[in-house]
Amino acid sequence: MASNEVDVVVVGAGLSGLIAATEVQRAGLSCVVLEAMDRVGGKTLTIPASSQGGLAELGAAWLNDTNQFYMYALAKKFGFELEVQRHKGLNLFEDSKGKTHSVEYGNEYLNEYAKQAELTQLVHPELSQNARKHDNMTFADFAKQFSPDAELIADDIAETLLGVEAKDISALYMFNYTKSGTGLDNILSDLKDGGQYMRNRHGNQNFSVRLADDLKPETVHLSSPVTNIKQRGQDSCIITTLTGRQISCKKVIISIPTSLYHRIEFIPSLPETKKDLSSSTRLGFYAKVIAVYEYPWWRQAGLSGIFSSVNGPICCSRDTCIVGDHQYSITCMVTGESGKDWSRLPPIEKHKLTMKQFNAAFSTQVKHIPDPLNVIVHDWSEEPWILGAPSPVMPPGLMTSDAGKSLREPFKNIHFVGTETAIIWKGYMEGAVRAGIRGAGEVIELLVPETERRAFKSFL
Repeated sequence: MASNEVDVVVVGAGLSGLIAATEVQRAGLSCVVLEAMDRVGGKTLTIPASSQGGLAELGAAWLNDTNQFYMYALAKKFGFELEVQRHKGLNLFEDSKGKTHSVEYGNEYLNEYAKQAELTQLVHPELSQNARKHDNMTFADFAKQFSPDAELIADDIAETLLGVEAKDISALYMFNYTKSGTGLDNILSDLKDGGQYMRNRHGNQNFSVRLADDLKPETVHLSSPVTNIKQRGQDSCIITTLTGRQISCKKVIISIPTSLYHRIEFIPSLPETKKDLSSSTRLGFYAKVIAVYEYPWWRQAGLSGIFSSVNGPICCSRDTCIVGDHQYSITCMVTGESGKDWSRLPPIEKHKLTMKQFNAAFSTQVKHIPDPLNVIVHDWSEEPWILGAPSPVMPPGLMTSDAGKSLREPFKNIHFVGTETAIIWKGYMEGAVRAGIRGAGEVIELLVPETERRAFKSFL
């Protein structure tokens, strides 16, 4: 029977929360994980691709085997086979007039961007050179200094990585975000060490499934939204769920997006800095449309499967085949303001509009595009306990404010994790894991005697 008194309650069963729970239990503490949804995995979600076989990733899709050390270690631990991302062939680009062609951008703006990002501190970006100046300007304003083309590139980068427009985020936030992924070139790269280098043949949601399965019985409780967290003093909290269940604990680890903190009643209330952080951050618009085919016709035509557009609804695409599973697909990302417009359409119109753009682009190089076996559409804004992807963003002025500085600060017995709180690879699965380990470490240091901590061995 599930205990109503534990050492630690973790709110959220995504990667960050489950890793935190794993670390807490390995340190000898009792733990319960409360998840609002009816599944584990957060912004990872894996489903069958088609009747032909294989899996499709509706959420976080990529990792690498070098600078994403923790995700690679998990993949090896669980015996997951990793597929190197294909990038060979011709890339397609649709310009503002709807013409499809290949384009090579100039480097003046990108070089200056890289220089400013390199000057940005990871742990304390607010202390960086020109921090306030860059935080008080939008990413779009920074780009405008160079050329109109640079502003278009800035929008493309912001939409691809975060599902927002360049005008919605501060330049400092973007510098910090891309530096956390080891630099702009690398975070956008499909090559070795890059952000899109490998995919998991077994599906990324299975990282969370395996982590949950390895926890002690009755640890994870699904369909259990937390409505209230009451702190009664040092090492004393009461957690209440929507079902009316109450759990006593010493510490709480919150693993939900900052922009959703307001959905929980905190007694006493969160500090004003945390409230401002929650009300000021938001998740970008991100959806996926995955076209699954009987065979990889674009490869036979010498195409990479990479398509990008400044018009929308498709922002960019990637070849997401797993040949060993006879799964042949191209995944299209629908993001930003054009994505929001697209999301208001009826489902059949979403399908038609996306495939019309897709077919128009690829038909410039391929005479006959076959009908897909399946077209999968998933809109993350429609997930009631997530409301967007991949990571909450900061508008101008927030990062250097007291609210921005409070991102990782505990509040009495409550500790905060999640991919946006990571220092390295924030917004990615790697960042989620690193944040979970950090939050668990804070709690373990407070609850486990030093002599016992010396014998503690991390899960990874």
